[in-house]
Amino acid sequence: MTEADAVCEYARRFHHVVGDEHHVASPLGAWLVLALAAPAAVGAERTRLAEVLGGDLDRAAAFAGELLRAPHPALRLGAAAWPRPGFESPALTKWLAGIADVAQVGDLPTQPAADAWAAEMTGGLIDKFPLTIEPETLLVLASTIACAVSWWTPFETADVSELRLPVAPSFAGVRRFLRDPGSARVRAIVASDVGRLGVHAAESKDGDLVVVSVVADASVPAADVLERAHEVAVPIANDSELAVGESLFDLPVGVGHSWTITERHAPVSTRDGREEHWDSTLLPSWSAESEHDLARHPDLGFGVAAGALARLMGGNAPFEAVQVALARYTRTGFEAAAVTAIGMFASARLRERIGVVRTARLEFVRPYAVVAVARGEGTPWAGLPVFSAWVTSPDETD
Repeated sequence: MTEADAVCEYARRFHHVVGDEHHVASPLGAWLVLALAAPAAVGAERTRLAEVLGGDLDRAAAFAGELLRAPHPALRLGAAAWPRPGFESPALTKWLAGIADVAQVGDLPTQPAADAWAAEMTGGLIDKFPLTIEPETLLVLASTIACAVSWWTPFETADVSELRLPVAPSFAGVRRFLRDPGSARVRAIVASDVGRLGVHAAESKDGDLVVVSVVADASVPAADVLERAHEVAVPIANDSELAVGESLFDLPVGVGHSWTITERHAPVSTRDGREEHWDSTLLPSWSAESEHDLARHPDLGFGVAAGALARLMGGNAPFEAVQVALARYTRTGFEAAAVTAIGMFASARLRERIGVVRTARLEFVRPYAVVAVARGEGTPWAGLPVFSAWVTSPDETD
């Protein structure tokens, strides 16, 4: 399993537990925190974390270090480990020294300082650190990931009356959609084990990031669509033939779940007398803000990581693990950010949680998946998914 495969597998696990409400996340951001914590694990913890991270822990930690030392040109990436002064131990000091070249290591900051760090590392997209720094806080380990890219060509806009397909109820209030100006990297109908998928890939102006939207039949669960979206998006970013869709002549003429195929007789320039054309793809603008309580889901591995970090401080300690994320897909570009943090505390506390929200042509007129994948041949970033989303509530297009 390659490192990109491991991150895709973790993304599958992540979205499976998050559910089918409108959300955005960075499974990579969570994976990085676990990989930084991995050297602290021993015994059964190492076995369990290896299962979660998708391979050998030393290899995962080394890969995380590669990413953090050489961030992708389209991304802002960072990490930090902050212990409270006075709670150091030889084991904690050794672990901190091991990650000091890839993470900011220093004394536990004040809340305003932690908030300022989150804002600085995400280019102002997230201005509040996801954990509250309290007197009981003993140790915080965090990662940040952010991007803000423009499309090669801005999308045009289209009135809802131009749609040919019925619109899902959660899309019903949207009056204007985005129209692909013809510069899409990919427009395709792709076969999969859950049925045919409608696929659209928009590329950033510098070509460093590809944002792939994938729509399936309405009967396919969100987690399955997101899993297939990762399987489709990585080959697209890597220019692989696996990303090639079906011939329109292998598909029935008429209406599919997210497309219409028509046929007419007209002059063609091909020897076999058949030509394929794509009309404009229509899809909505969308945005999402999410907070994910990672501690609630054992399959995400943060409980195991917390046990390893607690041992560094000499015993058991309660913990919190949270990711806050946001993304916006607009006429002019795509921006997203996530801050993931695990905190160890001297005593148990209860914290009120903010619930997740809800979102969702080809015609993307029903909920669909989006995966943003980094490009960079010959670098550890090649084909690495960095953000993923399940879209069920689109925005009005300007």
